[in-house]
Amino acid sequence: MIYLEIKGIYIIVTSLNVVIRLKPADPKMTLLSLALSWFFDHQSLLFSLSPLILVSFAWILYKSTKPRNSKPLPGPRGLPFVGNLPFLDPNLHTYFADLATTYGPIFKLRLGSNLVVVITSPALAKQVLKDHDTTFANRNVNELARITSFKGSDIVWNPYGPEWRMLRKLCVREMLSSMSLDAIHELHKREVRRMVRVIHGSVGSPVNVGEELSFTISSIILSMMWGGGGGGRDVGDGDDVGDRRIERLGMECRRLVCEMMEVLSKPNVSDVFKWLERFDLQGIKRTVTELMARIERIFDTVIEERLRLMDGGGGKEMTKDFLQILLQLKEEGGEGKTSFTMNHLKALLLDMMIGGTDTTSNTVEWAIAELMNKPETMKKAQEELERVVGKDNILEESHFPKLHYLQVVMKEVLRLHPPIPLLIPHSPSSSCNIGGYMIPKGTGVFVNTWAMHRDSLVWENPLEFRPERFFDSKWDYTGIDFNYFPFGSGRRICAGKTMAERMFIFDLGTLLHSFDWELPEGSKLDLNEKFGMHGCCHITCGRGFANVEQCDVSNVYQ
Repeated sequence: MIYLEIKGIYIIVTSLNVVIRLKPADPKMTLLSLALSWFFDHQSLLFSLSPLILVSFAWILYKSTKPRNSKPLPGPRGLPFVGNLPFLDPNLHTYFADLATTYGPIFKLRLGSNLVVVITSPALAKQVLKDHDTTFANRNVNELARITSFKGSDIVWNPYGPEWRMLRKLCVREMLSSMSLDAIHELHKREVRRMVRVIHGSVGSPVNVGEELSFTISSIILSMMWGGGGGGRDVGDGDDVGDRRIERLGMECRRLVCEMMEVLSKPNVSDVFKWLERFDLQGIKRTVTELMARIERIFDTVIEERLRLMDGGGGKEMTKDFLQILLQLKEEGGEGKTSFTMNHLKALLLDMMIGGTDTTSNTVEWAIAELMNKPETMKKAQEELERVVGKDNILEESHFPKLHYLQVVMKEVLRLHPPIPLLIPHSPSSSCNIGGYMIPKGTGVFVNTWAMHRDSLVWENPLEFRPERFFDSKWDYTGIDFNYFPFGSGRRICAGKTMAERMFIFDLGTLLHSFDWELPEGSKLDLNEKFGMHGCCHITCGRGFANVEQCDVSNVYQ
């Protein structure tokens, strides 16, 4: 029993209850007496909870006096309710890089109801992507992401766990293995030759590089997915009616995906105020749901056609594409207790279409732009191609190991223009200490690779396009060195980096081997970047027009 006297009140605390008594008459205690009278009437109920009340009070007191083991995150002040939203620059990667010069290599922003943390140093990136990789191997998945990923069935938005590990393993081991990429190389070659034929028809005239590359890369991706590239701009050169039908479906699917990306790129109030998701104030959810339903119908049609063909024995004669690989995986049932479903199959096809088209075409377009800006560097790459491939031959994958200069051109392009400059945001599954700062569970974490790739402490003359800096260097695409990791790092490193490397070397090499590229007379190359959908940077160089002239070898690609 504990006996206390506080301001004229006797408090007796036992193990089960508390008894409160007042001292004899004191006019100052009259009001308090009235206030406490209610407690006397209910003390049997209230004071039976006294142990819980005392424990709670002790816990609050302990937490309030316990020394903190983390510092408050720095960052710019925001406004009530909206936070830092009104001050955001559309080009997030450059805006975040500027903020880092003021607030340091780690800072926070409040975007509506969302807390965002930005990392801009290799040491802190290592903590997030390597030291605490498992904790940060998750995503913040909003309603639109669930819709466009077939209920979170894809490799991008799937939470880290057995299902994600199965998808990752299937992608790397089966879908994107060297053997699978070798098998679809003929489809890739077919589409690149179509591109050369189209550009050949524009020799001596301005060519919209970005538009042509985007169309061609999407055709390549569709060919690799299910053999239905698009037959050039004039559908109809397929082998039979079935081929032409699949090509038309591919073109329609590409159009719907582009339309959906356009809708998703619009500012969405539900992204920053989660409680508004259910109301769909802008109608974005409704539009995306309708577009996804149409895309899924195309997938269903193509899958049914392929299954019919395989049942009839015709699939054995076809070039093996991603769809056939995925259907075989589905037939095998998955891995262990985790099944591979039709939703997984469709989600991976859509991942391939979205992730493989813009990022690849943008990277090749950046390469052409940088090389036009430095003709002497372009000349070195072309001379190497002529020496290794020859004038009377076409570029093959067997030439790749000997194209050392073209490979460092790719590394330099990816240094200056990483495909996703802020990576896809990570989200910790539990609160985690990074650099002495506590990152709360569910925070969106951006890693600014664009800024780190331009750090003058690491790179000499970082804004200069100089491929030679990568000769005899240690940097590669494995994500081990956090001064250079254009494809990310850790468990969430890009699963398609091997395919991206092959496509870049083959596509850029073919374009440089086939044509001379220069700016139209009187035009100026503007290498400004525009931050776009999925964090990709798009070129704005006079809308990408370039003069193209025929090389001596362009006829061999016809």
